Amino acid sequence: MSGRWQFWIDRGGTFTDVVARRPDGSLTTHKLLSDNPERYQDAALAGIRELLRVKPGAPIPVEQIDAVKMGTTVATNALLERKGERTVLFITKGFRDALRIAYQNRPKIFERHIVLPELLYAEAREVAERIGARGDVVAALDERLARADL
Repeated sequence: MSGRWQFWIDRGGTFTDVVARRPDGSLTTHKLLSDNPERYQDAALAGIRELLRVKPGAPIPVEQIDAVKMGTTVATNALLERKGERTVLFITKGFRDALRIAYQNRPKIFERHIVLPELLYAEAREVAERIGARGDVVAALDERLARADL
């Protein structure tokens, strides 16, 4: 045990669920409305505050926290339903079509009219950078050029 709190949070469209491991190793859960502007601006932070017994507006004692891991079914549902804001994919130069090409799975191998799923992004921009297979920087990102392209 780290002797500090750990939080795992799922923000859904209706509820935000918090699972926390206390410093003593025991688990606790907490459920809040995801949207409740009369009580709090952010349900995840409100959940952490309530479990740590920190008053609204007071600083969260980060030294008591080992980890906060958050997922959101809101984002997953937006992806699945193809809803949300238009986005741009920034990708390593030479890989613009990688997500369009994908795996080329063909359940019906002789099908002549192949319908590809709609892309999740409106357009792709290539950036000159490269990361090696072991995470080493082969060619550093030129942030100035990437920002200009953005």
